[in-house]
Amino acid sequence: MTGQERGTELTPGQGPGGPAPADVAGLAVLLRSWRVRAGQRRGLGGPLPQIEVAADIGMSVRWYRDLERGTIPRLDPRVLSRLADILGLDVDERAALHFHAFGGTPYAPRPHADDPAGLPALQQLVDRQLPRPAYVTDTRWDIVAYNSAMAEWFPWVLAQDANLIRWGLTTQEAREQLVDWPRHAYIYLAMIRFAMAERPDEPGLSALLREILQDPTCRRLWEERTCIVGNRDGHRFRLHLPHVSSDTIDVVTQVLLPAGHPGLRFVVLGDAPSSPADD
Repeated sequence: MTGQERGTELTPGQGPGGPAPADVAGLAVLLRSWRVRAGQRRGLGGPLPQIEVAADIGMSVRWYRDLERGTIPRLDPRVLSRLADILGLDVDERAALHFHAFGGTPYAPRPHADDPAGLPALQQLVDRQLPRPAYVTDTRWDIVAYNSAMAEWFPWVLAQDANLIRWGLTTQEAREQLVDWPRHAYIYLAMIRFAMAERPDEPGLSALLREILQDPTCRRLWEERTCIVGNRDGHRFRLHLPHVSSDTIDVVTQVLLPAGHPGLRFVVLGDAPSSPADD
């Protein structure tokens, strides 16, 4: 099982109008989930005790309990690093922890609003990827550029409000075209968790998350696993697109982050190697 697929059972808080973003994607819920997983890995039959976590990082139990309740105390990066080690966090999970604690990550700059003046140059680059499908999304996965191959494979990108995550998680079309759809869904949801940690104050992300969780299947998958994934670079998967090919199409996703446009993602669907895709 890969880092993209790891997760633990979790029941986020409920409310009369649905869960608040902090209840399902905040630091408190992530820490509790990671502590459960750490306990499972050690064969404890339950979560790693709070008192043990606190002792291992050299802090008081009260301090750690406050952290797990969502209170962000003054944090020393060395303490945060020890906490990540004890909980067995991977690189994306460590980045999410840093986002929550410091508003930044140890390996990437914080994105800022993109300058739309540079989009024509990106559109040219997208067009040059033909015959491979290519597209660009913004911080909430709205489609901001695509080439003709992408439109042929996925006509939904032609819609004015086209959004990758919304299409991939809530439409019947996606569930038919993405082979092994639940695996895709887990990764998309894991990407939302990462984005919510990276940009917790972005209204568009909160609105997208609430919309996604209105779907009962997505809500169930969200609650089943607490995964963190930064992006899908190098992800190999299969597509069933009868309007393109009678055969299943094997592809690999290449994700590039334009240095001059922080927050945008440049994505190319390339040919997958001849070896079998992830099983």
